[in-house]
Amino acid sequence: MPNAAHIKTALPGPKAQAMIARDAEVISPSYPRDYPFVMSHGRGTEVWDVDGNRFLDFAAGIAVCSTGHAHPRVVAAVKAAADQFLHISSDYWHEEMVGLGERLAKVAPMGGPAMSFLCQSGTEAVEGALKLARYVTGRQRFIGFLGGFHGRTMGSLSFTSSKYTQQIGYAPTMPGVTHVPYPNPYRPLFAGADQGKAVLDYIRMLFERSVPASEVAAILVEPIQGEGGYIVPPDGFLAGLRALCDQHGILLIFDEVQSGTGRTGKMFACEHWGVAPDIMTLAKGLGSGLPIGAIVAKKSLMSQWKRGAHGNTYGGNPIACAAANATIDLVSSVFADNAAQVGTHFMSRLHELAADHPCIGEVRGKGLMIGMELVEDDAARTPARTLCDAVITRAFHNGLLLLSCGTSTVRFMPPLNVSVAQIDEAVALLRLSLDQALAGG
Repeated sequence: MPNAAHIKTALPGPKAQAMIARDAEVISPSYPRDYPFVMSHGRGTEVWDVDGNRFLDFAAGIAVCSTGHAHPRVVAAVKAAADQFLHISSDYWHEEMVGLGERLAKVAPMGGPAMSFLCQSGTEAVEGALKLARYVTGRQRFIGFLGGFHGRTMGSLSFTSSKYTQQIGYAPTMPGVTHVPYPNPYRPLFAGADQGKAVLDYIRMLFERSVPASEVAAILVEPIQGEGGYIVPPDGFLAGLRALCDQHGILLIFDEVQSGTGRTGKMFACEHWGVAPDIMTLAKGLGSGLPIGAIVAKKSLMSQWKRGAHGNTYGGNPIACAAANATIDLVSSVFADNAAQVGTHFMSRLHELAADHPCIGEVRGKGLMIGMELVEDDAARTPARTLCDAVITRAFHNGLLLLSCGTSTVRFMPPLNVSVAQIDEAVALLRLSLDQALAGG
């Protein structure tokens, strides 16, 4: 059995069970925990639980640990910053904050000067992007996409539509948001049509019938949809959105919270199609595990914000900025390229697995943002929800940490410095887990 020596106890082990029991008394039950992993420590792509069991982490804290767990350069940067000061609020200046702004301006995909607003999370970045769009356009409406995930605070939640669980009990959210389909070539909503063109035509129809384009501030979209199923849009779709926005004076916001910072083999996913946003949101992998987010926008837009128009207390925190500076340096110099190269190998291994397992309907993605959709044995491509859950659970017991997305997609988002050898080990564990799940074990 692959990796059997690394799992030393029944899972969860006794120490893990004890901590889970303590947690149940004092921590909100709203956290969606899929299996009982209780972490002790991690290095790179490897993590250990409190009972000494070793796992390969192909969830990476939901695509957050971009440079792996405890990368020495990130840890050193954090320690050096902590030795200086822990906080000085965004009312003042300091080197780590300015340096991060300079790095983001250098790598920003806008094709011109860019400015950043720093915050603590993806949902806060989205909230700020929406405020900026309203502020500079004077418009109130927005277009979002079904299947999108943009956060859980009230503004971003109004766009989030990957699962209705996130919406139950919170209506009404922010008004003025109209959802349209996200083009999914594997599950086409528009029969016999180019899915990207069909969605663009659908938006044009809305503009003619119910949503005046002159009132739309922005279109918010994930260049590769994350929580909705790791869906890669057809070529030409993002360019079509760009043209549509330009035609009507609408801003284009790319949510790169999950797909950015090297995850897809380029610094930002939109660069695969050469399409520039007006505003972009970042978080997750930006700080290699420290809580940080950013709104990056064309300078011509963000410079319109007046003093006090938007702000926060912890934005530009020196410790988080130090981690982000080290992360961008590592990703731009080494790890984005590694994600592209190792991701190609990973995709080929998954296609080999698919050839032996008809339940794998599609393998899709770019770089190390890869989805494997599981389906029932029928012509309708019925999502295999139960099988997907079983594979995730069996993988945990075999020493591989995974998460799902969409209706029945296993998603792979290991650290960007994962090795080919670790990919091969993970595929062996995945094959074992899939076979066990199919056998009902």
